[in-house]
Amino acid sequence: MQFLSDNLEEQFKQLPFFGESLTPEMERVKEGMKRLAVPKVGAVIEELGFKYFGPIDGHNLEELITTFKQAHKVPGPVLVHVATVKGKGYAIAEKDQVGYHAQSPFNLATGKGIPATKPKPPQYCKVFADTLTALAQNDPKIFGITAAMATGTGLDKLQKALPQQYIDVGIAEQHAVTLAAGMASQGMKPVAAIYSTFLQRAYDQIIHDICIQKLPVFFCLDRAGIVGADGPTHQGMYDIAYLRCIPNIVIMAPKDEAELQRMVVTGVNYQDGAIAMRYPRGSGVGAPLMDEGWEALEIGKGEILRSGDDLLLVGYGTQVYPALQVAEILSEHGIEATVINARFVKPLDTDLIVPLAKQIGKVVTFEEGCLMGGFGSAVLEAFQEQEVLVPVKRFGVPDILVDHATPDESKASLGLSSPQMAESILQAFFASKDQEPSVVS
Repeated sequence: MQFLSDNLEEQFKQLPFFGESLTPEMERVKEGMKRLAVPKVGAVIEELGFKYFGPIDGHNLEELITTFKQAHKVPGPVLVHVATVKGKGYAIAEKDQVGYHAQSPFNLATGKGIPATKPKPPQYCKVFADTLTALAQNDPKIFGITAAMATGTGLDKLQKALPQQYIDVGIAEQHAVTLAAGMASQGMKPVAAIYSTFLQRAYDQIIHDICIQKLPVFFCLDRAGIVGADGPTHQGMYDIAYLRCIPNIVIMAPKDEAELQRMVVTGVNYQDGAIAMRYPRGSGVGAPLMDEGWEALEIGKGEILRSGDDLLLVGYGTQVYPALQVAEILSEHGIEATVINARFVKPLDTDLIVPLAKQIGKVVTFEEGCLMGGFGSAVLEAFQEQEVLVPVKRFGVPDILVDHATPDESKASLGLSSPQMAESILQAFFASKDQEPSVVS
């Protein structure tokens, strides 16, 4: 079928009266016959000017190699259509392709998961979905929107409970954001749940369709920060930097799953423009959850979690608890730190951070994202605007791509474990007080 077009033309040329050229009428006949023989998808692709090969069995290596060799010989653009079966070769995965998309350790013979040695706290995406669904049951204006990631974001729970308040646009993040803009313009409360790394695809729509018009769309950025086994393509490193430079958007991150509940309420109720919440892949920290009665947070307001006169530690999102751990380690060296949970990077709580920075005189920021343009950069910019001249040390991801590894392995390689960060702070600010610090376990 791949060369059907050329073969038909040659056969027509062999007929009497046709010779070496085909009349426009016969050209149309040839194309019509080809469409009858070639699968519809192939006809569409060839209408776009491609040569179409396929469909090819993606599990047949010999056929794949032969097809690719043929494709290399064809002049012009070529599309090779390869069909595969997800989970091929493992019958259990073939039957449950969604469940085995990103599987935790399991028994190969039975396909059942291996129980953890102790129960884990609920995953952030589950807490998000449970909270959003509970709110949506009492507010028909709330709509969950996803781009082919219902199970990944947890919105499959909303889909089952309230199918009329759920929309899956397929793998089309740009359309998801534009759809959210249209719904917001008509008084709805769209909640776009999209992985941090995938929202990058809709950057133009965020600016032009949402923020310029100051529309109240709630972005929920799952898989923000270091994601581990998903590899460099899925690392959610850049959302702080690529969102905070856009006008008319609020950006927040919870320190734990309980605070995530309050941020879901905050995001759903916010009507003065766009608002975004970033949260990580995986389980929470074990913070006690509420079944209902969540209170919204005051926009742009952080909180003090620990007080000390020697150092100011400002954490954002998942790095708040590591900041508290760093403070405990430093306390063993006679250094007492104030720890702030910033909650918001835009607007930044300068009323809280700036006076403490002036008073204490040494500042450290913690974030799980790129340092360039990130949370620490926001703090530095605020200090510059208000002429706060204090030393600042920033912890985050440097200008590199984070490769495939567990989150703990990645953080250790980046010097972002709590003992490593404490050691680095001691060396940077208190070397004379503790000449030979040794806190790395």
